[in-house]
Amino acid sequence: MNSFSNNKYSSSVRKYFANTHYGLFNLHPSASAMDIRRSYRELSKLYHPDTTNLPLEEAKQQFQKLNEAYGILANPEKRSLYDLQIGYSRWNVIQSSYDLSMSLSEEEEGMTSTYLDPTERPLSGGELFALLLMGITIISCLLLAITLAWLRSSII
Repeated sequence: MNSFSNNKYSSSVRKYFANTHYGLFNLHPSASAMDIRRSYRELSKLYHPDTTNLPLEEAKQQFQKLNEAYGILANPEKRSLYDLQIGYSRWNVIQSSYDLSMSLSEEEEGMTSTYLDPTERPLSGGELFALLLMGITIISCLLLAITLAWLRSSII
């Protein structure tokens, strides 16, 4: 998880993003959608007016801020625009697949995929083969239908 509490990010980076929606979630702007959702769920339980120990007005304000921030960060288009507003660019971010400060058990737990979004992963060999077979089947069916239609029209 790309949290500021990992001591992975310098204090100047923390201060720079502290007054942003990412700072509200205690996340770095390179955090994945799953990290944002996880943080939102934890904080929404903390700030929801029905479940918090905070005064009602303060809880409402915090919960509204949280919902507004999540509404922006959960939507990829809005998030990209927001990142431009705060001066963060994903083009110059290199995401390492390893965090050398994590222990082996933490690494195994957090390394389910090196891709940020499941739709970004390349197709496997088996998936490509299945697509090839489906394409051949569709083309064969079309050729068979055209051949049968041509044979029936020439018989009559």
